[in-house]
Amino acid sequence: MHTLLALLAFSGALVSSCVKPAPVEPVPTDTRHLSFAKDQIDVDYTETAFSVQVDANFAYRVDIQDDWVVSDPNRTSTAATQYFIARKNEAASPRTATLRFVDQADRYYAKEVKVTQAANPVEKVTLTIVDKNATPETKALFANLWAVAEKGWMFGHHDDLWYGRYWYNEAGNSDTKAVCGDYPAVFSVDFAELMDNRHGDSSNAIRRRVILEARERGEVILACMHLNNPKTGVSAWLQYENDQEAAKKAVTEILTDGTAARKTFLEYLDRLADFALNLKDARGNLVPVILRPFHEHTQGWSWWGTSCANDSQFVALWQFTVKYLRDTKGVHNFLYAISPQMDEDYQGNTKGRLLFRWPGDEWVDFIGMDCYHGTNNKAFESNLKALEALSQEKRKPCGVTEDGKESFTETNFWSQFLVGPLGAKRISLVTMWRNKYVGNNESDKHYYSVYPGHPSEDDFRKMYADPRSLFSRDLPDMYTLPEGYEIK
Repeated sequence: MHTLLALLAFSGALVSSCVKPAPVEPVPTDTRHLSFAKDQIDVDYTETAFSVQVDANFAYRVDIQDDWVVSDPNRTSTAATQYFIARKNEAASPRTATLRFVDQADRYYAKEVKVTQAANPVEKVTLTIVDKNATPETKALFANLWAVAEKGWMFGHHDDLWYGRYWYNEAGNSDTKAVCGDYPAVFSVDFAELMDNRHGDSSNAIRRRVILEARERGEVILACMHLNNPKTGVSAWLQYENDQEAAKKAVTEILTDGTAARKTFLEYLDRLADFALNLKDARGNLVPVILRPFHEHTQGWSWWGTSCANDSQFVALWQFTVKYLRDTKGVHNFLYAISPQMDEDYQGNTKGRLLFRWPGDEWVDFIGMDCYHGTNNKAFESNLKALEALSQEKRKPCGVTEDGKESFTETNFWSQFLVGPLGAKRISLVTMWRNKYVGNNESDKHYYSVYPGHPSEDDFRKMYADPRSLFSRDLPDMYTLPEGYEIK
């Protein structure tokens, strides 16, 4: 009996010894504490000073993850308060930065504060266009002509893609590109030969091709019209007319219903409309063009100039032309540019000359000037200053639609007589007149821009490197409406 009791007692002891003891909570060894009064901070879009309130029981450092937030140099941060500055947000969208507070002794221990800065409210820019039904791409070009002047001025060259001093009709060639490696931002071309009695000329196929090449690279198309006289069929220039008195009556007869000159002029415009309405890019969209009807109207040498039409007749001719193309023919891919001749210093009457025979604000999109100032910087600077001021007053983009010095040889021509006078003026474009194709005829010096072998090559490349000179590769998307713009 005693033996049985002893065995039972021994057995109970064994069972008791196999029961697990109750778990003991470990004593924490990491006693670090890091917290913030706010872990999300919102600031205005302007340059803003702000602070972060910190509660920490250890030494930490602050890693700023974005460069638009910096430590405030004017206030001394402490362990409890860190001072920062958010730089101004120039963008039209909000942005977020991260402030990372890290244990100096343990780079893996960190907590973050997010800083969100409001978007910069973009002031809406409203511009008024001649053609209220202009295509979206044409309205976008109009807006970008205004906007691009903030960045710089576009370099242009007449017929640059068609021929140069020593080459003709070579696809992809360009005197400009041959010198600096880039195409002009503006391609200038003449529409006269596709409109008047030369409309069957084979060169018009080249004209279409080079325009489309420029458009596919995103460049701007600028077009003048040296139209043969619709009354005589001879020339745009009176000096080539045998009967100048008859030639001078062209405008009067165009404005008179039922005349032969009016019928011929409308045929000119019909051909232009047909060309414009069939000028489409690779996406099937109509190509926008800045059209310069009746340029250099301040002079007497053309059948639309001062020796052939009075003030009211010129205005009527301009408005008649725009109405017919826009309203009758339904051409909605034109912007209309006026371009008086502005070669000299007009000593107080510069604005008046720019507004000479002004057709009305509702009839002009772009204020140009043909400025063959050569090396007369005083004249160029005076005219540029007046052009810039008028552009701001009228809320219309502006530029030099023709420029240059025939046969120039100055090695510093570009820096001295173009970049210098332009400075930081708000001018959208400067277009040089053509380099005539002369082949081997070195005696023909009809050129206005650089070409391989010209003594100004190095200076031209210096101009190309200037951040305010804009060539093809520098252009934004000129055919998409920029943010914040409204065209009415």
